[in-house]
Amino acid sequence: MTMNSLNEPTRAFTKLSLKWSMIEEPTLSILDKFLLLADLGFDGVELDAPNELPLGEVVAARDRSGLAIPGVINSMHWKAPLTDPDASVRQIGVEAIRTALDNAREYGASTVLVVPGVVNAQTSYSQAYALAQAELRKVLDHAETTGVSIAIENVWNDFLLSPLEAARFVDELGGARVGWYFDVGNVLRYGRPAHWTEALGKRILKVDIKEFSLTRMNAEGPWKGFEVELGEGDCDWATVNSALLTSGYSGWGSIEMPGGDRHRLKALKDGADRIAAL
Repeated sequence: MTMNSLNEPTRAFTKLSLKWSMIEEPTLSILDKFLLLADLGFDGVELDAPNELPLGEVVAARDRSGLAIPGVINSMHWKAPLTDPDASVRQIGVEAIRTALDNAREYGASTVLVVPGVVNAQTSYSQAYALAQAELRKVLDHAETTGVSIAIENVWNDFLLSPLEAARFVDELGGARVGWYFDVGNVLRYGRPAHWTEALGKRILKVDIKEFSLTRMNAEGPWKGFEVELGEGDCDWATVNSALLTSGYSGWGSIEMPGGDRHRLKALKDGADRIAAL
């Protein structure tokens, strides 16, 4: 971690990771993918969980490559939302989080990223709020047992759209092992990342590095906003870095962008390095 003369962190992103699904090298083994990322200078990689990857191979690849697995992403929160009207669907989601927490402990990860739910025609905003909290409370004890924290992420799910509401949602859950996985690019559609950072403060456990262009969104549609490279959108990364440091955050930044082969991943690493230095 980079410190100044007063022994205070000077960088918000001291280590860089990316998502396992971004590695588009299908002929490589698990070990070779870990070694590739290590060779490119990454510090870690985040896996989806539950998954079908052999645990022994993943742990061996982690240890041999020297890469960390700082976090895992719940692989079932879209298929079995915690806010689904059907209680049996919600139960599947709860069990998936429990399994993801177990996997995270085995990998040495400190967080499980969880999308808390979805507001839609079947589930109103108030219903989603109550259901999400009720279901998340069922896994707080298991988070304590595993020593892994639940990190709730902001996504385009029409839910928890305000940073003050997001902070309140976390606080009302009341668990020591629950916080926020802050996705910088996702909030640009309806807010300013630095404002979210100010409101969430110490609740931020991890940060996703993602770019977004309001210009492209306005001209071509919302999803087109993501089709820009790091540093070429409307995220003021210098301000975000400063706001994160002010909030007390200094740690992992996980790239979440369209992936590719070695050359693409190297370009993403270089872009993230430039952003981290602003």
